[in-house]
Amino acid sequence: MGGKTCPSPVPHLSLDQCAASRRVVIMSRPRADSQGSLGPDDEVVPYSDDETDDELESLEDEGPPGVPNCVLAHWLFLFFPPESGWSVKANDRRFCKLPEFQKKYFLCLKKSKYSGNAIKTYKYNALTFLPLNLFEQFKRAANLYFLALLILQIIPQITTLPWYTTLVPLVLVLGITAIKDLVDDLVREPLLNCHFFQTSFLESKWMNIEVGDVVRLNKNDHIPADILLLSSSNPNSLCYVETAELDGETNLKFKMGLKETDERLQEESQLAQFDAMIVCEEPNNRLDKFTGTMHWRRDRFPLNLDNMILRGCRVRNTDVCHGLVIFAGADTKIMRNGGKTRFKRTKIDELMNYMVYTIFVMLVLLCAGLAIGNSFWYAEIGSKAWYLYDGLNQSASYRGFLSFWGYIIVLNTMVPISLYVSVEVIRLGQSKFINWDLQMYYREKDTPAKARTTTLNEQLGQIEYIFSDKTGTLTQNIMAFKKCTIAGQTFGEKQHNTNTVDFSWNKYADRKFEYQDHSLVACIRSGKNKEALEFFKLLSLCHTVMVEQNENDELVYQAASPDEGALVTAARNFGFVFLSRTQDTITVSELDQKNTYEMLALLDFNSDRKRMSIILRFPDGRIRLYCKGADTVIYERLSPNSRYKEVTQTALDIFANETLRTLCLCYKDISKEEYDSWAAKHKAASVSTGNREAALDQVYEQIENNLMMIGATAIEDKLQDGVPETIAKLAKADIKIWVLTGDKKETAENIGFSCHLLDDDMQIHYGEDVKYVTFLFPLKTTGICPSVSPQNEILYEKKKKRRRLRLKRLGRRPASSVPQDATQPIDDWEKEMRQVDFVNMACECEAVICCRVTPKQKANVVSLVKKYKDAVTLSIGDGANDVNMIKTADIGVGISGQEGMQAVMSSDYAFAQFRYLERLLLVHGRWSYIRMCKFLRYFFFKNFAFTLVHFWYSFFSGFSAQIAYEDWFITLYNVMYTSLPVLLVGLLDQDVNDKLSQKFPKLYLPGQQGALFNYKNFFISLFHGIFTSLVIFFIPYGAFLQTMGQDGEAPSDYQSLAVVMASSLILTVNLQISLETSYWTFVNCFAVLCSIAIFFGIMFDIHSAGIHVIFPSTFTFTGVASNTLRQPYLWLTIILTVGISLLPVICIEFLSKTIWPSVGDKVQRHRKKYEMEEEEKKKPAPFQRGRASRRSAYAFSHSRGYADLIASGRSIRRRPNVAHPNPRDTLREVPQADNI
Repeated sequence: MGGKTCPSPVPHLSLDQCAASRRVVIMSRPRADSQGSLGPDDEVVPYSDDETDDELESLEDEGPPGVPNCVLAHWLFLFFPPESGWSVKANDRRFCKLPEFQKKYFLCLKKSKYSGNAIKTYKYNALTFLPLNLFEQFKRAANLYFLALLILQIIPQITTLPWYTTLVPLVLVLGITAIKDLVDDLVREPLLNCHFFQTSFLESKWMNIEVGDVVRLNKNDHIPADILLLSSSNPNSLCYVETAELDGETNLKFKMGLKETDERLQEESQLAQFDAMIVCEEPNNRLDKFTGTMHWRRDRFPLNLDNMILRGCRVRNTDVCHGLVIFAGADTKIMRNGGKTRFKRTKIDELMNYMVYTIFVMLVLLCAGLAIGNSFWYAEIGSKAWYLYDGLNQSASYRGFLSFWGYIIVLNTMVPISLYVSVEVIRLGQSKFINWDLQMYYREKDTPAKARTTTLNEQLGQIEYIFSDKTGTLTQNIMAFKKCTIAGQTFGEKQHNTNTVDFSWNKYADRKFEYQDHSLVACIRSGKNKEALEFFKLLSLCHTVMVEQNENDELVYQAASPDEGALVTAARNFGFVFLSRTQDTITVSELDQKNTYEMLALLDFNSDRKRMSIILRFPDGRIRLYCKGADTVIYERLSPNSRYKEVTQTALDIFANETLRTLCLCYKDISKEEYDSWAAKHKAASVSTGNREAALDQVYEQIENNLMMIGATAIEDKLQDGVPETIAKLAKADIKIWVLTGDKKETAENIGFSCHLLDDDMQIHYGEDVKYVTFLFPLKTTGICPSVSPQNEILYEKKKKRRRLRLKRLGRRPASSVPQDATQPIDDWEKEMRQVDFVNMACECEAVICCRVTPKQKANVVSLVKKYKDAVTLSIGDGANDVNMIKTADIGVGISGQEGMQAVMSSDYAFAQFRYLERLLLVHGRWSYIRMCKFLRYFFFKNFAFTLVHFWYSFFSGFSAQIAYEDWFITLYNVMYTSLPVLLVGLLDQDVNDKLSQKFPKLYLPGQQGALFNYKNFFISLFHGIFTSLVIFFIPYGAFLQTMGQDGEAPSDYQSLAVVMASSLILTVNLQISLETSYWTFVNCFAVLCSIAIFFGIMFDIHSAGIHVIFPSTFTFTGVASNTLRQPYLWLTIILTVGISLLPVICIEFLSKTIWPSVGDKVQRHRKKYEMEEEEKKKPAPFQRGRASRRSAYAFSHSRGYADLIASGRSIRRRPNVAHPNPRDTLREVPQADNI
């Protein structure tokens, strides 16, 4: 180890900040030399819902006094083995580049295991674009086939067509596809790595931040990496962050720096000299956990998630904060949850590849048969005919071998290269239609729908399972106080022909707050109903809301959950305004009278208690406990003498039936002696060194009893507009919807009822109940399996008739010689079987709601369904916690809006509201699928009909690989003569309009079943093409056997036959697409007529004498068209050929639509009738009193609130006394929530 090195001078750090440019301050200094390092494996921390095994043990005492600080890192390396954790040296970039931290990434090349902060969301860069894109394109069998064909055409002995006839289309196809892929990729790239920072030395992008840098963040900055909070401008280094892009929630969370760093790292010079060593867990995807230790100044300090601010969050309500970069780039928790970028392909793409293989096998067999025919023909006839002698002494076998490759070239149009170009054009057009759809445009946010990919449109018409997030996706995450019951009287019923309540009498009232029941205001203002006054006094006092003044001297509420914010705001509007709090007092304005209460104890909420309480000393000396919580826990603690229990229970049933979130409110008067006795126990439990939380819960139980009921509140978690209707429509389309949420079971269940995913006719089962009965669920095998832990609950429901599932597979498990818990998986086979059982059971349910699932678990649920059901899946979400799920599904949809852009950046389609999903699937998805299937069926047909004419002609040309058409007809057939009509069908066709598509969701079923394009349809197209090619060749051939023209000449030459066959083919295929067209427009009609006109126009031009004079060797059919098409006999032949080709198709179509009509045919038949009908309105289900299955609907924060912070006094702002503002709008409520 070397000696100490002095830090370089640090320039002045500017405090100027531009929020739009996301600037931070990065500080860095040269490091002291060190020799060792920790070298953990990047994959050592698998995701688990339980405590991971990789948590750092408490570090033992450090070395003896006198050890220089500069050798701390070396001492740690000797003391801890390399696999102990992740080491970060503050202000020392060279530390991360030591040899100890190098890892191999290619052969013997090494790089640092610490990731840089650059993140890429694009597939290509300047070096990889060409090879990677060509590799992706040549994975398509057709492109590879045409490349091989091009090589064959270069060989003179076997070529029958010029090589450029394949090269030009191939380059065109590859070029167009490459340009499209590049444009798609450039759309993704600019969304990241495009914001600058103001550093202490230079202006830099996010990508230049490295692990170990000290950074400065200002208010409204986006957090560029996972950062250890060191200090902030707030007291006690409190920092508020918005996690909208991380979890979709707009409510703020708070983070705190260590006391030691808060006191010692406020000045720039102190930050420059900061040289701590951080030893922590390896990078992982645990958003809810962080464990580490900071070694600094011969001391060590524990670190947890409360000290970390994560990438994807945003600094709010904090002027300046400083932090140390712990994880950067791909190592950050948000990126670890993001999953890998997957190349998504549709089922039709995969099927097309298999069909190309099938066609290739057929092509080889046909060419082999024709080559054998050529060998026999030459041996029997060709070698004996003197006029066929070509001067080449080649054997019949060798001639047959050459003929085989010649026919490979001649028959290559069985797999037309223009197919893939046409498919890409159709997909691009369909994507544009989605982008231009005004019915999916959200005017309030000026957000149109966006197809971020052009390769998955038809897959939207085949969705079987939808996996949806809840917060921000189904709901607005906005809570509204709707109803309440006070002393047995219910308030909040909407009164007809009345306006909302006027709160102008209250100078603190929030203008956005709306309430319907005027009687409640009158009751409070009269002052006669003491219970009502006590009710709202409780709401204004019993909470953990914190209040602060912003730069405009406005009071801002920061609540532990949106529910608490809604309740405190409601109390404010009804005259009970929470004004301020200190460590031990709360000040409220009660009907314009200011009172201050002494807070004796705050009993905070957690998921086990499901309640919170506060003990207050009133100004008159009375001591009272206020409590609010879930009805299931409050009723157990009510006094036998409590009134209003039954009427409140009835009101709760009504509120729950209306899917409102409820809380019961109660109180208890406490004597001074009782409180003193309890306070001593509470103090002892607070300093307990054992299980402190359990000890506190036990003490809380002793005081929270014999409560007196006041009433209950009912809060509405507002759904997005149209969510219930959208879910109902999708369910009718046989699309199963699963909701995957991190919320608690009760919240998720209530939302399920609100959006009509669940109803009262369904029997609900819970994951832990089923596990104990059927041993269905494994523990920790997939990350989605339920256990008794609230973090692993999976709620599922099904119809009563399906509740008895027969899982025979469970009875065939291998016996184990070791006694084992029946709920534990025995081996990998057992785990897989349980996964299969879970998927089979869940897929039989009408709906599935997975609660307390993490981002990784969401992706695992999707993977299981894809793996075991081979189903087409769609995931929809709005936050960064949904990114992995979105990437895993076949189709990923991002909800754009106030929740952030992380989900949108990783999605395939994006729009602003969940209700647009109905139109995306039932209209655009269905149309895209039908159009693509019709296009492919027709395309295969027209090319079989075109190519197989060569096959029939071979029997009359000595199997010589001679083409049956003119060269230029072959070149232009797919490009000019038949491309436009089928392209328009693929872009514009629709069997029914958009309104009927949404009115009759059953029309969506053929796409799910893959009924419109499969091997059956492929072989139908094949046989249809064979029939058409037979007619097109043999009818003209028969007509040319014995014929005489008007001028006495017999038009029986090969060139005239080629013109007649080509004319018959063009008329047949263009009229065939006319029969296939369901939606006629002027453009379709013009395309068909124009294609026929172009054929005849070009044919007369290239058969003219003028062009033959210019290019005599290229255009050899001089005068053939004009000579042939002036013969009425040949026109009759063409008409007969076209008629016989189309007659069977017309008959079959008539019979199928008359005798065996599909759902679409029936809707088309009565289209006008349906368009005139109005859809019947759904009647609300009547409330059923006395239902035994009443669901608890309590509303509360998902984890602990701010009680510890309030009690410690660390949250109280140190600022001079400021008079409370009086204007009505000076109070605005900003909902906040607990830690991630």
